[in-house]
Amino acid sequence: MSYGPLPKKVEPRKLAERDVVFAGQAPISGMPRLASNLVTDNGSIDVEIRFAKDEQNLCTLTGSAHGSVSMTCQRCLEPVSVEVDARFNLAVTLSDEQAKHLPRNYDPLIIETDEIELLPIIEDELMLSLPLVPYHDDCSIQTSFGDAETARTQEATKPNPFSVLAQLKEKADKS
Repeated sequence: MSYGPLPKKVEPRKLAERDVVFAGQAPISGMPRLASNLVTDNGSIDVEIRFAKDEQNLCTLTGSAHGSVSMTCQRCLEPVSVEVDARFNLAVTLSDEQAKHLPRNYDPLIIETDEIELLPIIEDELMLSLPLVPYHDDCSIQTSFGDAETARTQEATKPNPFSVLAQLKEKADKS
């Protein structure tokens, strides 16, 4: 097992032959598509990936990525800390045709060259684990903005738009 910074590029078939495991941290700033859904790109995600061959001699990538990210609460629009936990089980294929014949417990990872970038794969899995609507469990929704006394004063001095109708009704009742 290799601890430390994750490699940028890997050759999955060669690593699978040697049953290699990488464990380390992936910086959120290195994952721009994920960071575009977050309040800040500070921090990192803990990742563990194992390259192996299964009983059908398929090259596989299994692992997990977990950490905490900061998203915008959709109730109060303040930052909320969200725990992300992505587990993946991928099989390397060369084409869509090969991907169709994979066992159901694998998701396909279609590659065209021997080398692949590792962070985009982790980023894809993390994006799938983000909540659709992040929110605080106990946030208070702000219903009025500004000073409460000013809001009450403006309500009291605002003319009633239906007062003209009330006057017309009074005239109609008198006639």
